[in-house]
Amino acid sequence: MKFPKPHTLEAIAKLIDCQFIGDENFEVTGMNEIHVVTPGDIVFVDHPKYYDKALQSAATIVLINKEVDCPEGKALLISDDPFRDFNKLTHYFKPFVSANSAISASAIIGKNTKIQPNCFIGHNVVIGADCVIHSNVSIYDDAVIGNNVTIHAGTVLGASAFYYKNRPEGFDQLKSGGRVVIEDNVDIGALCTIDKGVTGDTIIGEGSKLDNQIQVGHDTVIGKKCLIASQTGIAGCCIIEDEVTLWGQVGTTSGITIGKKANVLGQTGVTKSIAGGKSYFGTPIEESRVKLKELAYIKRIPDIIKQLKNK
Repeated sequence: MKFPKPHTLEAIAKLIDCQFIGDENFEVTGMNEIHVVTPGDIVFVDHPKYYDKALQSAATIVLINKEVDCPEGKALLISDDPFRDFNKLTHYFKPFVSANSAISASAIIGKNTKIQPNCFIGHNVVIGADCVIHSNVSIYDDAVIGNNVTIHAGTVLGASAFYYKNRPEGFDQLKSGGRVVIEDNVDIGALCTIDKGVTGDTIIGEGSKLDNQIQVGHDTVIGKKCLIASQTGIAGCCIIEDEVTLWGQVGTTSGITIGKKANVLGQTGVTKSIAGGKSYFGTPIEESRVKLKELAYIKRIPDIIKQLKNK
């Protein structure tokens, strides 16, 4: 998430009432999660296990809960609770603004696009030409939809990320200030839910087709010409490369990559990154030819035991 204009390190420190290490005029241009940071961004870290990863990332400002040596060319924001203060910054730069109409006056809707009754279209949404948005679709603020996109009834684009910190008093949600981006020629079925990024974009690539009742988690990027069947659940921060097929009831863990032209058979649990160009099945996931051979052997176990007993 980039800020509307650059801020100084000192100004950001004042917003969250924390100490800083670095030039008070050090330029801060945005904030992001570690997998999408660029120079000028703030990244937060609150566990020693991840200090080095954050400090050596592309981010040039690190919001951290311990004073450490500051890498050359970077700056630190020292906070007793980086998670809380990252939320403060999201709230400041991307505050929730309630709607007073079903279609925001700030929304931009392209030529020949049809919007059926009972839809909600939030602030700063951009919808391209020749789209069809069926009834009861909710499109949250800042979503971007390309040309020739069809979205069927009941789908929700832009709900918050499922991202929580477990505190003694209960779960604390990391606020979401990102977007959903749907590229050209995408079809999205009924009752799908596509969460916005925490600070970046959740993206559905050009020409991809989603069946009904599919969940796509925050910051996931789905490539071009993918086919995703009903009841599939894709966790946050996944990369689904081009021309991947996910059949019904596939589920993934977060942060994995599914390679180009992979074919994942129904009810598979994708527990790790997998290479493209192959077919997969089962939980834990294996190449389908291996897994199906294993299942065939398992079916033979009763006969093998019987033969052994008769010897």
